[in-house]
Amino acid sequence: MSADPHTITAQAIDWVIRQRDPDFADWDGFADWLGENADHAEAYDAVATLDADLDALPRDPVSSVAINAPAPRARPSRRTWFGGAIAAALVAAITLPNIGLFADPNRIETEAGEHRTLTLADGSKIEINGASVVTLDEDRPRFARLESGEAMFHVVHRDGDPFVVEAGGNRIVDLGTAFNVVRRDRQTSVAVSEGIVVYNPSRDNVRMVAGEGIEAKDGDATPPTVRKVDTASVGGWRSGLLVYADTPLSVVADDLRRTAGMRVTVAPEAADQSFRGALIVGDDPARTIADLAALSGTRAEKRGDGWVLTR
Repeated sequence: MSADPHTITAQAIDWVIRQRDPDFADWDGFADWLGENADHAEAYDAVATLDADLDALPRDPVSSVAINAPAPRARPSRRTWFGGAIAAALVAAITLPNIGLFADPNRIETEAGEHRTLTLADGSKIEINGASVVTLDEDRPRFARLESGEAMFHVVHRDGDPFVVEAGGNRIVDLGTAFNVVRRDRQTSVAVSEGIVVYNPSRDNVRMVAGEGIEAKDGDATPPTVRKVDTASVGGWRSGLLVYADTPLSVVADDLRRTAGMRVTVAPEAADQSFRGALIVGDDPARTIADLAALSGTRAEKRGDGWVLTR
């Protein structure tokens, strides 16, 4: 059985701290530890690199002028400070998934079934569905890129400063509204629940108001056609409601994976089946799958930790 990665990292931290002692002499023990598992060397290199980066930081951070500031405390030893800093980083890595020690804070990636909400400096809000990647830009506070997955945007209107969402090579310009965006398989879906959105204003210039949406494929020569959508169902994944109108089962399966972490596979003989109806995603995944099978005219078979839809 392989050792827990957090245990290995803790051991690597201990070796780095001990080796900072000028009297350290247990090099044979260190060599034995490295030889026990290939992951040991990798963990040690990562921690040693971080130690070198931390050592390069200024010893005394520049602080602003403080009135009636308390007397400075005695500085902890380098060994104690380094151990505490890495321990805190380990706690953050364990309790905050997808945020590593060197991760880009402007890149937000969620796991399947995980939902996260971001509140931006201007008061705008982004609700991110599972299995999705959203990136922000420090130099463009009214900008977000949906690299993959799904997100609901609630944008604060500002005259002359529209909020821009990029998805693939497409630009979705908001004029003060709420809208949902899905990016999958070189395709971008937009549905508006409030206000006005413009899709690719400099190219397609497709305007959508509340109750409208589009399905746009990359490379299409003509602008996407605006269709009617139910405003109440836009972003319904946030409350566990998924509504479809003649949607391929493969898309429904992907939505269930993203929203609830459910593993649903569509057998080849059922690939041409489409689904129309509503699914409630709650605490009983089996019930959701049973409803999907009944409404789509398929049969759901439980296999391992997932389901397969067949004819």
